[in-house]
Order: sequence, then C-alpha cells, then structure tokens
Amino acid sequence: MIRIVLAEDQNLLLGALGALLDLEEDITVVGKASNGEEVLELVEREQPDVCLMDIEMPVMTGLDAAEELKKEDCKVIILTTFARPGYFERAKKADVSGYLLKDSPSETLANSIRQIMQGKRIYSPELIDIVFESENPLTPREIEIVQLLALGKTTKVIAKELHLSDGTIRNYVSIVLDKLDVDNRIEAITKAQDKGWLK
Repeated sequence: MIRIVLAEDQNLLLGALGALLDLEEDITVVGKASNGEEVLELVEREQPDVCLMDIEMPVMTGLDAAEELKKEDCKVIILTTFARPGYFERAKKADVSGYLLKDSPSETLANSIRQIMQGKRIYSPELIDIVFESENPLTPREIEIVQLLALGKTTKVIAKELHLSDGTIRNYVSIVLDKLDVDNRIEAITKAQDKGWLK
C-alpha cells in the first residue's frame, strides 16, 4: 500500500484529492495538511511514502517544505496550477520526484504516483517546454550583479564590492536590461527572479 500525505490550503480541493486517491486500491491517504509546517510534522509522525503538495500555501510554501523534506525518506510530488520556470527550477534543486499541474486527469496522478514509487521522476510536459523556452541568457557575473541590485545595493557599492569601476557596473546593468528586454532595474530583478535565474 502506498501511503500518502496531502498538503493543499484550499479545503475543497484537499477533500476532493483525498477522496479521489482513496478510491485507488493500492493508495491510502494517511494525513492532510493545509500549510508547509503541518506537512513537516505529518511526515515525521506518519512516515509516508509520498508527500503530495501545493506550492502556494500559508506559513510555509510547498517549495520550502520540499527543501526540508530532502533529508527524509519520503518522495515529494508538487501539484500546482503554476507552470512557472522559477518554481520548477527550485523544485528540481529540492530533488522532488514529480511536478504535476492541477489540471492533469486524476488517473494520470495515480499512475504518476505508482511510477514515482518505482524510482521514476515525472514532470508535466508543459513544464519541460517552458524551461527550454526560457534558458538563462545572463552570464555568472551578470547574475551576480542582478543579485546585488536585488539586495538594494547601488552601482557604487557593487563596484567597490566586485573591485570594478562604477562605469563597468553601469555597462553590465545596461547589457542585462538589453538581454532581458526590460526598461529598468526593478523589471530586470523581477524577471530574473520569476524565471528562477537568481538561485
């Protein structure tokens, strides 16, 4: 029997998911949580085989919980409405076994759980497309500069920190704006964060 913990902050969806999975002969739901912290407690208490969770949850997100669960002997499947590459990149780094979209048919979900239990990784095909469409155009140095800008540092401070001239940093910033096709630093930071390029 595959033992599952579910985490979803929308009660209706949590109930429906639980009911659907309980219909499967080889799957049983051993716990339900509505945020990432509850998930961690449940996993510790119930020792499930699989933790199926949403990303956007209060108190602690599903991605934060997935990073914590890396140490546990529990396979993590992210089930979300968000096909954002930044989220997917973080999920991959957290070593999740599956990343599925909520509009997948229920039989796909049950079959994915079974395949993941056999050691496979299952990622929604739409995500793979998005990731390949959005390869990071920035060099490591440009990423470093955007990260420092995101911390609120000025070009002068960044120049000092990286032992470069003020003009060089300004050049880097204009190259970044150009590459990301944005008008200002805030847009550049937002876009790079959304795409998961600053991790």
